[in-house]
Amino acid sequence: MAFQPPAVPTAPNTPEDSEAALAQPMCVMSFNACDPSGAGGLTADITTIASVGGHPVAVVTGVVVRDTSHVFSHSAIDDETVTDQARAVLEDIPVRAIKVGLAGSPANLAAIAELASDYPDIPIVSYMPDLSWWQGDGLEEYLDAFQALVMPQTSVLVGNHGTLSRWLLPDWSQSRPPSARDIAKAAEALDVPFVLVTGIPLPDQYIDNVLASTETVIGSSKFEMFDGSFHGAGDTLSAALTALLAAGNDLGAAAQDALEYLDHSLGSGFRPGMGQLIPDRMFWAQPDEAAEAAESDEDSAQPPTDAPPADDEPPPLEGFEMHPHDTKH
Repeated sequence: MAFQPPAVPTAPNTPEDSEAALAQPMCVMSFNACDPSGAGGLTADITTIASVGGHPVAVVTGVVVRDTSHVFSHSAIDDETVTDQARAVLEDIPVRAIKVGLAGSPANLAAIAELASDYPDIPIVSYMPDLSWWQGDGLEEYLDAFQALVMPQTSVLVGNHGTLSRWLLPDWSQSRPPSARDIAKAAEALDVPFVLVTGIPLPDQYIDNVLASTETVIGSSKFEMFDGSFHGAGDTLSAALTALLAAGNDLGAAAQDALEYLDHSLGSGFRPGMGQLIPDRMFWAQPDEAAEAAESDEDSAQPPTDAPPADDEPPPLEGFEMHPHDTKH
């Protein structure tokens, strides 16, 4: 079934506005670093949020110097600048959900946690990417700060099975790999009620993606593995989930739709450089092959442009052609 972005909800009426409120996209805030490759980070969040019907509100936490193959370095923006960016927006725009990606430093995580505590009714989706490229003591300090400061504010934690297992269950000694519920139990100890665990290996080149709490598996979606390695899949999924929650969707339905959206994005993925593939987050805007063929046949059946117009039909405007609106949003 083709991915269908949610219907845009109607903004509530306000006492100052006696007319019916206009439909408008829900505003979604993202804390993330700038990735110049366009594969992950803020670029991924902005494109994804807009693609599923939200309005992205982007807070820059740092800069990652990378291409589609490697991370060369990264630097964090100072925490005061992060706070100033977010507060300027939060005091002006009704943000409906927040995503936390790569914050860059423990100080920035503290700033985000303080902001979140001032807005306890806004759900937070936290994404933990693979940070194996981060060398040195700074990584451990960052992960410790994430657990202590951001996890208690988090509504849903999103991450790859391997990444979350190594991070939350470093002393796992059982012969079987941790399940999604095992990871959920470790997350609950840090006050996170739900986890969305991706990339759980299954036989025959399939993977499972599971939304779970400590009590139960809320939902799961199995997909066949794609050939090739992707960069930006996790940012895409977590941003889509955040936007769908902002639109008022139930958590289970939002997770299912976000996973379906990711599957379509990966299925339409492309390789812009010499490294990893990148999800096409605007896959729905690409011309449909069948529609292109039909349009070509229709064009070939049109009379010559210098043919006289039919009776009572006004002549076409010179130099102006209105193409059909065939966007599949």
